Amino acid sequence: MTVTATSVGESDQLEPRMAPGARTWARRLVRLVPAAAAALSGLLLYVSFPPRTLWWLALPAFAVFGWVLRGRGWKAALGLGYLFGLGFLLPLLVWTGVEVGPGPWLALVAIEALFVAAVGAGVAAVSKLPGWPVWAAAVWIAGEAARARAPFHGFPWGKVAFGQADGVFLPLAAVGGTPVLGFAVVLCGFGLYEVVRLGLERRATGVVRYAAAGVAVLSMGVPVLGAFAARALVSDKAEDGSVTVGVVQGNVPRAGLDFNSQRRAVLDYHARETERLAAEVKAGKVARPDFVLWPENSSDIDPFANPDARAVIDRAAKSIGVPISVGGVVERDGKLYNEQILWDPAKGPVDTYDKRQIQPFGEYLPLRSLIGAINKNWTAMVRQDFSRGTEPGVFTMDGAKVGLVTCYEAAFDWAVRSEVTDGAQMISVPSNNATFDRSEMTYQQLAMSRVRAVEHSRTVTVPVTSGVSAIIMPDGRITQKTGMFVADSLVQKVPLRSSQTPATRLGILPEVALVLVAAGGLGWAVGAGLRGRRAADV
Repeated sequence: MTVTATSVGESDQLEPRMAPGARTWARRLVRLVPAAAAALSGLLLYVSFPPRTLWWLALPAFAVFGWVLRGRGWKAALGLGYLFGLGFLLPLLVWTGVEVGPGPWLALVAIEALFVAAVGAGVAAVSKLPGWPVWAAAVWIAGEAARARAPFHGFPWGKVAFGQADGVFLPLAAVGGTPVLGFAVVLCGFGLYEVVRLGLERRATGVVRYAAAGVAVLSMGVPVLGAFAARALVSDKAEDGSVTVGVVQGNVPRAGLDFNSQRRAVLDYHARETERLAAEVKAGKVARPDFVLWPENSSDIDPFANPDARAVIDRAAKSIGVPISVGGVVERDGKLYNEQILWDPAKGPVDTYDKRQIQPFGEYLPLRSLIGAINKNWTAMVRQDFSRGTEPGVFTMDGAKVGLVTCYEAAFDWAVRSEVTDGAQMISVPSNNATFDRSEMTYQQLAMSRVRAVEHSRTVTVPVTSGVSAIIMPDGRITQKTGMFVADSLVQKVPLRSSQTPATRLGILPEVALVLVAAGGLGWAVGAGLRGRRAADV
């Protein structure tokens, strides 16, 4: 066949060629797709967290994350994991910079996202294994376990489990705590991607890989079925009778770090709200509580060293006529403690609990010299480091055993469990959110408390200085709550419980088991990679 010049020209007109520059830009845009998808899927995971009730968005978030990472080399996976971490943690933790500026917030996120980057490399490595969603979900939980312990005693804020307070998976918290709950959600998300991937593969090739398809379906189905089966462990039935609890939110004069400069006003506000509650009880408008719970920092004036503060608390306790748990800042033997004080209306202070998991850069300053060299204002905010308590805190209040978990401690599995194993029949999470203004922090912490209620099958109260204070049933339901930056009180009859869930009895074991699963998967993946290289060399 002879091809003429005319026919060649006609062919060029029918199939116009892309300019070299356009091809280069097209290739660059294609390369950016995984990076953009990683960041956006991290953002999607953030949107699944409170105060929104879009818990189910965690599933497509991990499905997209699995698509981005599957089959990637470790270097690319590190970068993509880091982008996922930034997309998730930057908006989630923005409240950490509300009063101190963007520097600490960005530094915190930059460090925490490194853990997610390592998880990304691990997920990519196991993504080539049979049944990879199981290995990959275990790798994610191993990353959370590491993040909860280092640096500076860990920062578990943002565990996947804490975004599931409104979700169908919540009962799994009673089975194995936050590790099992988080594992189920991540596994279901990776399983969702695998189902879609195998479906598209079958459509393109006509080949059905039954074993892989079975694992994918089970990865989605088992967590859901397990969650429904675990509902039998969730109950709000009173086992040891009931008590009527009072939760006082006194409010603060104004938000921000300088609320500490008005310490006397904060104490007066909480005493005043308690006296108002006492007047309502006397008038028969509300039931008399068996005891009253004040928030963390409700008396930043040390009542052991300041007679005027002691007199204010004494007057409030006598007005209501029942014991009060007071959140105080006290100095003892030259050391500063964030302390809960059990205040009897007749005897005064009779017991104390010192916060054990204190907040780095908030209650103590690691690397003080280095940070001072960078910015002296930051060291001025934490002039003296708080000391750590050493013992669990369970107050006996009108016969009820009340476990104290102060604010930041609610994020740590061990801190909550220790109160229950020490005999707590209910839990109180006294907190101070005034330094974070109207940010999402208070809602994130409230969701943690709901997860803890189900995890240990205990009523949980959340007395907060400025909102949102709440009463949570052992099944995770919020039955009463306050607004933000208002003075208010909540009174309710709540169940006392003493039985222990599997999660309480097992403690750290489910997390250890999942970390071992992750280690096994990574070991298998590394071994398979080495064998493949040796075979290629031969």
